[in-house]
Amino acid sequence: MMQVTGKTLAGQRFLHGLQAGHLDALATAAAEVMFPAGFRIFAEGGYADKFWLVESGHVAVDMQVPGEGAAVIANVGLGGLLGWSWMLPSQKWAFGAVCVTEVKAYEFNALAVRERCAADPALSSELTMRLFKVLAGRLQDTRTTLISRWEDVSRYATP
Repeated sequence: MMQVTGKTLAGQRFLHGLQAGHLDALATAAAEVMFPAGFRIFAEGGYADKFWLVESGHVAVDMQVPGEGAAVIANVGLGGLLGWSWMLPSQKWAFGAVCVTEVKAYEFNALAVRERCAADPALSSELTMRLFKVLAGRLQDTRTTLISRWEDVSRYATP
């Protein structure tokens, strides 16, 4: 595995356009990792101490549905951000994540990133805005999925 640098992070969609100094600061909290297909990266309710930018592969984000088991609610692939619960005070995973394929990613130490954000309000603001954009997109995707499922169910409902 190669050392993570600000220059290597600059190519990540989530970090595209971030100032070089901010990329360098984040690089000191990052490592390149690989996970095999079927590997559970994190489980709902666990301690959120990391997050990832996916370089290759595919991750299913899931949640436990009582009586049903794990239900996939989102998919994260090339260039996607995996994990946002690290930024919230509870630092507990709101969902789970399992590798659908082999995954190569940049893994970030969340505590180190929070420390860098505390020391640099501009970095904190930039990461927060980028995170909100990702979450807004995921909420819209979830809305679309729920509407689609409701329409499928309503077709078979008796009047």
